[in-house]
Amino acid sequence: MGCFFSRRRKPSQGGQQQQQQQPQQGQDGPAGGQKAPQYSWDQRAKIDPKDYTFSGLKNETVGRLPGKVAGQQFVIQDCENCSIYIFDHSATITIDDCINCQIFLGPVKGSVFFRDCKDCKCIVACQQFRTRDCRKLEVFLCCATQPIIESSTGMKFGCFQYYYPELALQFKDAGLSIFNNTWSNIHDFTPVSGENNWGLLPETAVVQDYVPLPSSEELKAVRISTDATKSIIPITRGRRQKSSDESCLAVFFAGDYTTANARKLIDEMSGKGFQLVQTKEVLMKAEDAHRVFQQCASEFIPLLEKGPVVALEFNGDGAVEGCQSTINEVFSGTKVFVSESKASASQDVDNFYNFADMQMGM
Repeated sequence: MGCFFSRRRKPSQGGQQQQQQQPQQGQDGPAGGQKAPQYSWDQRAKIDPKDYTFSGLKNETVGRLPGKVAGQQFVIQDCENCSIYIFDHSATITIDDCINCQIFLGPVKGSVFFRDCKDCKCIVACQQFRTRDCRKLEVFLCCATQPIIESSTGMKFGCFQYYYPELALQFKDAGLSIFNNTWSNIHDFTPVSGENNWGLLPETAVVQDYVPLPSSEELKAVRISTDATKSIIPITRGRRQKSSDESCLAVFFAGDYTTANARKLIDEMSGKGFQLVQTKEVLMKAEDAHRVFQQCASEFIPLLEKGPVVALEFNGDGAVEGCQSTINEVFSGTKVFVSESKASASQDVDNFYNFADMQMGM
């Protein structure tokens, strides 16, 4: 593990005498009428690493409330039979040598790294996810990049689903998009021939059965919902087998209501029985538009300058017609690209997500 914060070096005796003489010379300090200079290491020295560490705990429920971590890095180590909740955004989190723990980690701007852990159940949102030398971890995951496991066995993954009022802003503070989630696209660095070190949790898996709501009075103040319909992250099928050969692509362009419109379409399509396979939020250039939107590109190129697009893939018999009718009924005043026909829909989906994966380095 890396060092949390550097310590201030104590000045030498000669340095102390020089500092004591400076106010008399009118250079610094109150005697000179000037404030002492402030340095970044002075600010870091005020942060106590113990406030950002859970270590050596057994049979305890512990956590941090919203606003208490505020983008710092965090360490969890040598904990057993514990329930641990980080209801805030952080820089990075390492989890080492933990056994039979239930862990919730709010949005992590960088990496989450599990090492030498076993029999843990987790809910995690992060930019990068990695495990090494772990056994039997069950993880509801939101990860912006491809999750990686190494020398790990018995790993199970599901789509992140959670809500509390501060969570949306925490995702923003961590620089994470709720639409970029590759939870099921696992890369195994150390595959074993004839064996599979990882799999997917059952579709019927209920988050609260794996990571229960906190029992301590302090943490009960967080207004949590594990209802999938309220999840801050849209619930996607990921790499589960599709129920139909027919998929449809819908793309919303940047604007004041892009996220709300995308969520509305998800609700409408889900209500009609269609399944959300995957989502993406990514910047596009004019040359990208020609590749993805083809003959419709000229219509949408001016909209790309406003910001990233949000793309949704729906699956199910009649998905194209269902999406087109929903767009016409609910979003008649909004510019949306939607697959024109069943014949072109599959190619539309492939074109967009191949482009998006290249942009995101996957």
